[in-house]
Amino acid sequence: MIRNREVKILTIVLVITSFFAIVYAALAYSISVAVYLLSVLVIVLGCFYQFTRYRYKQIDKLSSYLQQISNGDESLDIRDNVEGELSILKNNIYKVTLMLSEQSAHLQKEKLKLTNAISDISHQLKTPLTSMFVMTDLLRNPQLEEIRRREFTNNISIQLERMEWLVSSLLKLSKMDAGTIPFKKEQVDVKKLIYKAVEPILIPMDIKGHAHAIMGDEDVTFIGDFNWTAEALINILKNCVEHTPEGGEIHIRFSENVLFTEIVIQDTGKGIAKKDLPYIFKRFYKGENASEDSIGIGLAMAYSMIKSQHGDIEVRSKLGEGTTFHIKFYKQVI
Repeated sequence: MIRNREVKILTIVLVITSFFAIVYAALAYSISVAVYLLSVLVIVLGCFYQFTRYRYKQIDKLSSYLQQISNGDESLDIRDNVEGELSILKNNIYKVTLMLSEQSAHLQKEKLKLTNAISDISHQLKTPLTSMFVMTDLLRNPQLEEIRRREFTNNISIQLERMEWLVSSLLKLSKMDAGTIPFKKEQVDVKKLIYKAVEPILIPMDIKGHAHAIMGDEDVTFIGDFNWTAEALINILKNCVEHTPEGGEIHIRFSENVLFTEIVIQDTGKGIAKKDLPYIFKRFYKGENASEDSIGIGLAMAYSMIKSQHGDIEVRSKLGEGTTFHIKFYKQVI
């Protein structure tokens, strides 16, 4: 405590003031008065010293606590229910410590997610890159048959398109995670939205002989982003087409009530295993019925696009009985 400059200065001032007061009392009154005054001053100075010492001990404890925090120990609890400035300071330091601890945990979680994402991306890109390297080496052979050359060239083109789609999808997902995509809030005509989403998959459905039906009222609407929602539905429909065998059916229904607007997409495909249902919206997750070409990102994108617009999506499925996606856009988010 004595090493503090303000304490040294105050002690010197009090000692000098006390000395002159005692001398004045001895000269003006008597020696007994001076002795009495000296006793009183010693008691006052002693009380002041003990009180100041206590305050500095408390500050020293807080300093030690902060040092422990800087060393990584965030488990200490110094909250104090006693009134006073030091108690308020203790509680505020605890709040700041708790906030920093939560931020640190969040950053660690984000760091882990980033590491996992990079690992997943590397894994997804490694296979097509390896395949293209092999085919490129084969194409260097001048004696390669023209038919094989066209086949390898076509395969490389397919792999490049797949990689382009993957990188583009990951970029969209990262923007949605960062909250940098400005989703519009406009009146969306659901019937137009459905036809917009169905259009890109008409050819794949025709190739596999799929029948499809669209049912709903003309005036069903919701507040959202037309283009992003259409892209979400396209990804869901692509998944239905992929897992529905030839001659299957895909049904789309939409309706509206006072609480929400609902879009239901149902297929007659292979269905999803019960153990896979909780994870189908997880990025890069591939269930037991997933095709070899599946990347496991389409449904994750659809989930993020719908959730970013305060919507909700759930899936119900049984093996051999098909899959049903329920999408809801609520009238008001509470």
